Amino acid sequence: MIVKKPILSGRVRRIPGSFSWVDHRLVRDRHLDGCSHAAAALYLFLVCVADREGLSYYSDETLAAKLGMEAGLLAQARSELIRNDIVAWRRPMYQVLSLEPATERRASRAAMSLGDILRQAGEAAHD
Repeated sequence: MIVKKPILSGRVRRIPGSFSWVDHRLVRDRHLDGCSHAAAALYLFLVCVADREGLSYYSDETLAAKLGMEAGLLAQARSELIRNDIVAWRRPMYQVLSLEPATERRASRAAMSLGDILRQAGEAAHD
């Protein structure tokens, strides 16, 4: 068994009392599988800037500038995160979603109303 010890014991990471952390289930439960580097970068940025409820009001223009992405690439990255059910978006707000197991993600998508699906698709198309 490997015994893990911090390399720099004075710099051990602490999850802040406010917000902003990355859940290990993101990797373990394969939430980013099939996502591009751009989608992963957008997700990490949104996790860092979102409030306690996962909400962020960063505009697409600001996100594109901060991440060094063109508008089309940002829209594609956002679509990947929405498709993987880890981010919701309704202009101008993003929401980093709770990470659900794959079976619950499928059930959640099935329970989404046709109106919600069409609204999200239309909003993404107008970006």
